[in-house]
Formats: sequence, structure tokens, C-alpha cells
Amino acid sequence: MQRPISGIAAATVTLLAAALAMALPAQESPEIAGTSAKNSPPGAPLAPDWAYPQSTQHTQVGPPAGFHRDTRVENSPIGVFKGQADVGGALVPGRASLAGDTYTIRSAGYNVWYTRDEFRFLFKRISGDVSLAANLAYPDGGFRDHKALLVIRQSLDDDAKEALVALHGDGMIHLAQRPEKGRRLSDMEYRIGSRGGLPGGKSPDSLLTLNAKRIGIEKKGDQFTLWVSEQGEPMHQFGAPITLKLTAPFYVGIGFTSHLPGVAETATVSNLVFENRAGRVR
Repeated sequence: MQRPISGIAAATVTLLAAALAMALPAQESPEIAGTSAKNSPPGAPLAPDWAYPQSTQHTQVGPPAGFHRDTRVENSPIGVFKGQADVGGALVPGRASLAGDTYTIRSAGYNVWYTRDEFRFLFKRISGDVSLAANLAYPDGGFRDHKALLVIRQSLDDDAKEALVALHGDGMIHLAQRPEKGRRLSDMEYRIGSRGGLPGGKSPDSLLTLNAKRIGIEKKGDQFTLWVSEQGEPMHQFGAPITLKLTAPFYVGIGFTSHLPGVAETATVSNLVFENRAGRVR
């Protein structure tokens, strides 16, 4: 015959169950094996371990073969753009607003790199040549490798063929391309530094990083070029062009990724130039 459990015994069982639950390791996400809480900030959604950036405790790697998330598309025009999307379906939904000539973009996302991307994208679908330029900034600081983007891509798929330029949080700028759908991105990277030419530093020999005032991308036929204004001077081409053939129509726009899979950060894109012809980056 079973005996009823007393109030004290029931309370003991409840406390023991709670203690066991706290002692158990974080559950894996059903999305992909290898997901744990060890890399995720408190309160942030769990992401696959591969999705976290390089740190002293973690080695950054690319996504496993065949990994994709659907892009969330919003048919909500903003400024000169006809729609918005969370390319690659970041774990935290992004958003954007426009005040005056400044777009504010908030987004999470593991990265725009390797064989797939996660970023908030404000876009317009067009054909032909493109001139796109803007001032990019990070009003709240944030992760050193987050990046605001000027992007020309074939589709809204997370692994689309594309060309882009970006300003990273640590000041690096680059011109990158994914030459075919599903291929790994490659780039040319530039870090602008000065000894004695910028304010700050412990001595005139201190090497200081310059965050470019303004960057741009031009598409002229199948040629894509990076344009830069370092300190407010007229924009000039920076580095060699890349060649990439896109099929018209394609998507052109601005974006941002926090480089943190479960944490959203903020970038601003201002004084935008967007023209459907070459030779107008300024």
C-alpha cells in the first residue's frame, strides 16, 4: 500500500529536483549538436558553438556544411529602400529606423563571412551600375569586429553570391566577394594607421588606428571597387577592383552584423549616396 507524501517530504523532493536541474549541463539545441551555454552571454539565446567569435576560450570556425537558416523578409520600405530582411535568420530579430539622413540599424548575427551570412539588410532590387557610399558609425561602441556593410548581392539567401565593403569596429575596412553561391567569402583588408599624424598616443611613435570617415562601393559592369574618404577629403578608389558577374536584377543596400550570434548591437549609416549608375561615389 502506497503512503501519501507528507508536506515536508514533498518540499524535499521539490528542492532536490530543482538542485538536480541546476546541476545538469545546459541542454543542446535541437537545431544542431554542439550547442551549449558556455559561449553565450547571460540572457542571450543559445547558438551553435561554431557561431561564436574568436576569444581566449574559443576558436572561431565556419558553419558546418549544409547549415542554413531561412531569411526573414519584411516588405516594409524605409527611406530609399524597398524592403528589409534578417538575412540568414539571426537568433535575435533585427530592426531599423530613419531619422533625418541617418539610418539606425540594430542586428545580431554570427558574421558576414565563411559560406553564409547573418545580418540586417535594407535593400532595393535593381539592375545596371551602382554608386553607393555612406558614413558608418557605432554610437554605442560594442564588439571590436562588428561591421556595417554596403552590399550588392544576387539574392536574399544566406549564402548568396555578393560583393561588399565594410567598416569593422576596430577600424579595418575591406572589399569582399563570394564568387559563387555557397562559396567562402574572400577579401582584401586594409588597416589605416598613423604615427604622429593623429591626436592621442603616448608619443609621436605610437601607432594609432584611423577609422575611415566614409566608405563606398561602385559597380561598373562586372567590376567592383572600394572607395574611401579617410578624414573628409574627396573619396578615392582604395586598392584593386574585383570582378564578379551578377544576374540582373540583384539586391543593393546597407546592413549590419554584430558578429555575436545572440546579441544585437547598433550601427548608423548616414549621408547616404545611392545612384543607379557608376561614377557617382562621393
